[in-house]
Amino acid sequence: MPQNAALKEQSWKAGDLRRENLVIVELSGWKDLRHLGRSLTLAVLTALAPAAIADSLPAPVDASGYTAADPAEIRLGQLLFYDPILSGNRTVSCASCHHPAFATSDGLPLGLGDGGQGLGPARRADPENPPEQRIPRNSPALFNLGHASFTTLFHDGRIEARPDGTLRTPLGADMTEGFTSILSAQTMFPVLSPDEMAGHYSENEISQAVRMGRITGPGGAWALISTRIAGIPAYAEAFRLYPHIDGPGDIAFTDISNAIAAFIAHEWRSDDSLFDAHLRGEIPLTGAAAEGMTLFYAEAGCAACHSGPFQTDHGFHAMGAPQIGPGKAARFEHHARDEGRFRVTSRAEDLYAFRTPSLRNVTRTGPWGHAGAHTDLHAFLADHGDPEALARFAAAPRSLPLPQMQVQDYRIADDPAETAAIAAALRAPSKSLSPGEIDRLIAFLRALEDPVALTGRLGIPDMVPSGLPVEHP
Repeated sequence: MPQNAALKEQSWKAGDLRRENLVIVELSGWKDLRHLGRSLTLAVLTALAPAAIADSLPAPVDASGYTAADPAEIRLGQLLFYDPILSGNRTVSCASCHHPAFATSDGLPLGLGDGGQGLGPARRADPENPPEQRIPRNSPALFNLGHASFTTLFHDGRIEARPDGTLRTPLGADMTEGFTSILSAQTMFPVLSPDEMAGHYSENEISQAVRMGRITGPGGAWALISTRIAGIPAYAEAFRLYPHIDGPGDIAFTDISNAIAAFIAHEWRSDDSLFDAHLRGEIPLTGAAAEGMTLFYAEAGCAACHSGPFQTDHGFHAMGAPQIGPGKAARFEHHARDEGRFRVTSRAEDLYAFRTPSLRNVTRTGPWGHAGAHTDLHAFLADHGDPEALARFAAAPRSLPLPQMQVQDYRIADDPAETAAIAAALRAPSKSLSPGEIDRLIAFLRALEDPVALTGRLGIPDMVPSGLPVEHP
């Protein structure tokens, strides 16, 4: 396990190491504990963990759930991830909305894709070609998406890996062949979205193909993207790492997406936090982090949904998060209610339900909520699952760092009937937490930070084969 600085800072004193009333051993640093052997280490940690949560903690992350990839494939995926060549107007890369400077999100409540300029909270609409609207949901983080336990993606779970190995997407089964994983298949959505990467209608050949419904086959959007990549000699040569590719004409969109997925899975694997070390029996959590862990796995009830090693049950729950912005609605239906999972299943019980996010590095991935309506994690936890919180949000000062924010972007949040419907969908309101309890929970959440994953293993390339600019913080 990498011995990062956060782990090295931990130290124990004799008084911390008691099982019942017996001092087990005196240590000066956490590394000494590892020399005692795993069985004694686990006995020490069990003694430190309150009995109320000892059986509630998840098992350590199963490393076999990660799939190894060819280093050359990972490096190719890195270049593609940061290259704007994949977007219709050659101005937006995957990193525009998923940048390591913002913990693989974009630091905005709702992002600006095509038609935006700049990075993170400084991003603004291009005055020469502004976007038609912002992206309607908060940009999700990318940590651990290469692990086999992640079988649904996006806030509404509209793409799903079935147990039989097939994929379910709203785009149809004929569009799922050739993707090596659900993480690879999710790339089909941003490149086809006018607001994210494709651009709008008459602006470029890819947006025109999308407008006409030509996605696959000759002249389809995917083929046009592949042709762009194949026309760049450095990419054409790099793709020869795949045995089925003999020349540029063999490069398909699925090859591009598979390489990107290999990079994401490698770059942002996050399983080396203080909490991971605790679960592996290498170091205990102490102080406020330990108290927050007790709250999380016992009286606060967080683990009812945020279960498992990645703090998610991979399910969908209505938690009363406020909506800002246009909402995820039908094309040309502006500023509509975002009904969440219901848009996928059409089941009434899924109204306003959104996917339980993993909490890895969550202290760094704000703003929070499916619409990014909270810029303060303490405030988000205070409001989470509280049916009264929607009214408080509507009455609060408007200070969101949302470029080009307009009055109509609060239409749903300011409508009592709409907020009442969101509140009514709550199945099990959360326990009310005191400010001190929230502070302790946040201390525990900080123990889920993984410095290696936050930095990234390969980092941002200085340049990409297309020659287009790379977005650096």
